[in-house]
Amino acid sequence: MIKFWKKIENIMNDFNIKKKLIIIYVFCVILPLVLTDSIILFILYDGEKKEQIYEFENITSAVKYGLEYTFEEAVNEMNDIYVDGQINDFLNEDYANGYAFYAASVELSKKSSLNLLGGYDISNVVIYADNDTIINGGHFYRLSEAENTEWYQAYIESGKNLTFVLYYIGNSDMSALSMRRISLARHLDYFKKEGCEKILRLDLDYNKVARKLMLANYGYGIYICQGDRIIFSNEGHSGSHEDFHKLTGTEPVAYKSSFTMYGQDVDILIMEPENSVIRQLEKHMPLIIFLVVANLFLPVIMVSAVNRSFTQRLWELGTAFDQVQGGSLQGIENVRGKDEIGILMQNYNRMVKRMNNLIQRVYKDRLERQEIDLARQNAELLALHSQINPHFLFNVLESIRMRSVIQGEDVTARMIEKLAVLERQNINWASDNVRLAEEMSFVEAYLELQKYRFGNRLHYEIDLPQTCADYYIPKLTLTTFAENACVHGMEKKTSACWIYVRVYLKESLLYIEIEDTGGGMEEEVVAKMNESMRCCTIEDIKENTHIGILNACLRLKMISKGNVEFFLESEKGVGTFMTIKVEAGYLQTKEQEGQYHVDESDVSG
Repeated sequence: MIKFWKKIENIMNDFNIKKKLIIIYVFCVILPLVLTDSIILFILYDGEKKEQIYEFENITSAVKYGLEYTFEEAVNEMNDIYVDGQINDFLNEDYANGYAFYAASVELSKKSSLNLLGGYDISNVVIYADNDTIINGGHFYRLSEAENTEWYQAYIESGKNLTFVLYYIGNSDMSALSMRRISLARHLDYFKKEGCEKILRLDLDYNKVARKLMLANYGYGIYICQGDRIIFSNEGHSGSHEDFHKLTGTEPVAYKSSFTMYGQDVDILIMEPENSVIRQLEKHMPLIIFLVVANLFLPVIMVSAVNRSFTQRLWELGTAFDQVQGGSLQGIENVRGKDEIGILMQNYNRMVKRMNNLIQRVYKDRLERQEIDLARQNAELLALHSQINPHFLFNVLESIRMRSVIQGEDVTARMIEKLAVLERQNINWASDNVRLAEEMSFVEAYLELQKYRFGNRLHYEIDLPQTCADYYIPKLTLTTFAENACVHGMEKKTSACWIYVRVYLKESLLYIEIEDTGGGMEEEVVAKMNESMRCCTIEDIKENTHIGILNACLRLKMISKGNVEFFLESEKGVGTFMTIKVEAGYLQTKEQEGQYHVDESDVSG
């Protein structure tokens, strides 16, 4: 993956900015535009589809309700006949002749529920009875007349007591208004123990029911089907003198709803409207146009402006770099813009100005370098002289010491010997940093020398583990703290005083402790000293006269790059306790000294 991105980066580096902006435009504008607009169009389409399906559900519910209402009205008529005892008795009666049957039928028509028939959607009512004394005609027929008909066979095959059947009468009745028939059929078996078998057939007015569907004006093609037969349709499949049409399987069905009505499965199909997607998009055309303008043309304008802003000024900058005439760079006259390129042009002009000045000053610089070389040579000579002077000082001290020994002044001789040790070590140290072991020997020599001054009032104890002996610290650092404890701690105290100098390691920190049982200090002085040690800088050393402690703290900060802490505690009349914690890793070699060339930000606390 890293190699792949590296390869892409190398390829991009070879393109100019104009090509890069075009690539950015294609991948960051065009492709996201196509993707987001496609998603938006899909959401719009999906929303329209869901809204359309909701509309389809409402339409199918309305069609279903209208169809069920028509059938239910007819079934209510049938129920009245079903429970009519007079009709049942009339059909069960054995008639002597046709006159007797006719007289009974006239009498029945005055009393029975057949008088109430004639609903708006009902075209005919016929009752078939297994009674040979009945004369066929009107509302009554012998059952044998129906046994070979299509409707009867369909009714018997359904196995339902009450159902509807579809059939086509063809040329059997040319006078009929409709050759398509939808009939409800049921056995009249309410009075089960009496008489012959009876079947009631109620014919719906096909044309009226079909007209209701046409007048509803749903706005979509509606098909009401039983199986593959089209019962009703508002798209030209409802010709009453033709047999029922059948579905071809190629119809653009958009929605289908199925339900069962009186034992028969019925499907309501809604056809897909022509150009439905286009019509849906046309409804949102203002939004689509806005998206195209906002996402296509506006980015083109912005990319063109950005491209001109980049390429024009970069070309001017590149031309300026190429125009090197007579060893002198030419500046850019028309510097404009506050972006990175504008800043680069400004910096280029500053660079040109400085470089031209440097070219003019090259000879002066050569002279200055020669003067510096001479000064360095003089400094080296002075250093050689400075090494000669201490040699005579040591010889003089040794002569005085020998004179004291000859005269029997042993104390004076030892004092001169210790002083010679201090001076010799101070002069012989080649660098600013020394091993802790050497610094401790220097501290011991200093305290031993101070005992000649304070006598039995001064006692000291030095503790340096071997594990800490080889760490490096700035020379005279511990001596400075020991001197402060010795001089300032004992000046105002007449009783004996102890000075402890301890060094130890704890985890990654080197601890240095200087403790004295001297006169101590006030709380205000302690607080001020802690603040001064924590925040001391080189400027503080320059401005103050008493700089011993601050000098030592600053040098410790320099060698540890600021990773050192100072804690001073003191109580008046009891003593003073000084703790120094420094990261031991910074004290491992003498090369850490840095010759004090350290940024003050590392040592400013």
